[in-house]
Amino acid sequence: MSLVARSEYALHQMVKRNKNWAQREPGVILVFVIVFLVVLLVIAMFINKKRQAAKAGIIAT
Repeated sequence: MSLVARSEYALHQMVKRNKNWAQREPGVILVFVIVFLVVLLVIAMFINKKRQAAKAGIIAT
């Protein structure tokens, strides 16, 4: 194998390794982000409800 062919093969292997899963599957990443935001919203609503109850003097369980 010549030096040029070896370097081209090595370059091809490096380019092939740099392709990551997130670039190939952007829809799955979008779903993960949406689910994370919904969970974050639910947690924030729960915390806000607890703070409002404590502020009003009613400690809900």
